[in-house]
Amino acid sequence: MDETLPLLEHQHDGRPAVADDRIDGLSKAQVVDFDPEGDDENPLDWPQFYKWGIVLLLALTAFTVTFTCIGVVPIASAIAEDLDRENASKSASVLLVTIWELGEAAGPLLIAPLSEVFGRYPVINVANVLFIVATALAAMSESTGVFIGARALTGLAVASNVLNPAIIGDMFVSEQRGSAMSAIMLAPLIGGAVGPALSGAIAQELGWRRVVWISVALATACELLFLTCFRETYKVPILRRRAARLRKETDDQSLRTVFDLEDGSGASKMWESILRPGVVLASSGVLQAIALFGALVFTYFYVMSTSLPDILQDLYGLSPAGAGLCFVFFSIGSALSVAFCNVALDRIYIRLRNSHGGIGGPEFRLPLVIVGGTLLPLVVSLYGWAAELRIPLPFLLLSLGLMGSSLMLAFLPLMAYVVDAFGIYSASALTAVIVSRCLMGTFLPLATQPLVERFGYGWGLTLMGSAQLALLPIPVLVMRYGLRWRQKSKYSRDQ
Repeated sequence: MDETLPLLEHQHDGRPAVADDRIDGLSKAQVVDFDPEGDDENPLDWPQFYKWGIVLLLALTAFTVTFTCIGVVPIASAIAEDLDRENASKSASVLLVTIWELGEAAGPLLIAPLSEVFGRYPVINVANVLFIVATALAAMSESTGVFIGARALTGLAVASNVLNPAIIGDMFVSEQRGSAMSAIMLAPLIGGAVGPALSGAIAQELGWRRVVWISVALATACELLFLTCFRETYKVPILRRRAARLRKETDDQSLRTVFDLEDGSGASKMWESILRPGVVLASSGVLQAIALFGALVFTYFYVMSTSLPDILQDLYGLSPAGAGLCFVFFSIGSALSVAFCNVALDRIYIRLRNSHGGIGGPEFRLPLVIVGGTLLPLVVSLYGWAAELRIPLPFLLLSLGLMGSSLMLAFLPLMAYVVDAFGIYSASALTAVIVSRCLMGTFLPLATQPLVERFGYGWGLTLMGSAQLALLPIPVLVMRYGLRWRQKSKYSRDQ
């Protein structure tokens, strides 16, 4: 199925009905496709060392994005005070962090559809350049408003969240995606650890602007690597270029790809592609439920990151550099879960597939999601009560590590599930998940401070964690009934 095909409801499969007639009227020699026996242009058949080189590049980009995003967390209050002085507020310092997510909510709505029309290569390079420009604007900001606007624009330009999993899906078969997905998820965890630790120390000695300029340098290095080392991975533009080349070489104008047999102008296809994430989300109850669950899971990262500096500096007396260093414990816990998923995710899938007569299913990605979703609300409550009771710092840091571990255990396999369940529609499905996550991640953390002021850290964060407990049945029910429910949407039904 082709994700660039029209979305009209009467088209019950992934291909317009007219295309079937045209295919019937063409010989196999006239339909350009990859050679099933092996094809150098097929990303699935590329050498493993090259594919893993691309994975490393994606991981480096994800590291840079997270470094840029999280690096301001321990110094957000200092930035707000420097830019607004006596007018600085707690809500402004929270928005300095979370507004990034609002930009990320808007970006994928364009980035994913554009990548499905023009390919991954041009879209990711243009987005990277915009990211560099917006980050430089943040470094030169003279007011909180400009800084917040620049951060929103930077979030808008983030292509890695939606395109990295899609590129993994382009290059790896289902049984091999777990390891590659784990690798690109590990890099942000390192960025999330290194970013606050470095930014706190650098800002304390050299000022916060130097931290942002480091992000500009890292992003520029990544873009140079993309320009020189990255190749197109999406099969639609690859096959269309092959068909155009063959038509020129053979003078046979009947040569087409299956993706060229649809009706519609380029403008209509673009509009359909922009609408597709919303259409895919609206047509799939499974995706709606999974998006809601995943959005709340990831929101706890921002609940932690916006509350931790105040806890460490106000209750435990740490400096900004010391507070930034403590984020390492969250990343250590997250990294342990990523390493565990790297080993277990594909093994669990294969074992469940074998136990079901060799028939695999996306739902086999969900057991770890259930485990992580069960642990997360308990750990969020533990984090709150550790702060409330002023428990010695090592116990608070232990709760941070457990939070990182349970959060990634619940979220990482969820993304693998979406890639498997929606196939070539995965970019749009991932966009729906990311937009939901970003919107919740922007605004829900703003409720943390009022809850803490009214109920204290203990009961306030326990209330925040109870929301996750209420959504725990979602992955359990999808694990049990997902195969049946997925057939109700043409974008996720088995072919």
